[in-house]
Amino acid sequence: MSNWRDRFNKIGGRSRFVVCRVMLHLSGSNIAPLLGTLNRVGREAIDSDGDLDIVGEGLVEVCQSLLEYEPNWRSAANEGDVFTKEEEAGDYITELFTDSAQRYLSRGDFEEDSDIDEPLSLSPTENIIVMITIACEGEVPSLETNLAELEAMEDGLKTLIDLHHGEKLRAIQIHFSPAQLGDELTQEQILMNYSELIPL
Repeated sequence: MSNWRDRFNKIGGRSRFVVCRVMLHLSGSNIAPLLGTLNRVGREAIDSDGDLDIVGEGLVEVCQSLLEYEPNWRSAANEGDVFTKEEEAGDYITELFTDSAQRYLSRGDFEEDSDIDEPLSLSPTENIIVMITIACEGEVPSLETNLAELEAMEDGLKTLIDLHHGEKLRAIQIHFSPAQLGDELTQEQILMNYSELIPL
């Protein structure tokens, strides 16, 4: 992840950079397949050595999956800032990435054979929190607003898809909790580790 600043430094001229993080909490007995999607996208990102096009395609897939799970949305939060200096934007991206990575159970399970020997011992996953951090150029009104409302979150996720297709994204990172099928994220853990979430 040390090349985020390098990507910014390749952009010449004075630009407007938007850096934001979107958090979405989903709950339900049917959401476990989403963890499979998240882990596969994570593996592909690592295998590609962080290639922005491949990571962007993964972002599109994750956003589309989240939109399909809209009935399972429970709470959300977002934060961000606008910069004109690349180095300041790069520092803020690093800060958000680091914070997301340190959240409870937010590491990915990117081993192909993980848990393959104990499929019957897995408890159902009924809570998932997805954290998407991006940086892009220009103005993005649908992300520069409160996303803790259903329609606003829908518009925000669709905007992330459009930003990738428009080749405007300069950095992408996806974290999620729990990390793998079988891990459990309880309501108490959510309150302790994701206190900024607002009910939708």
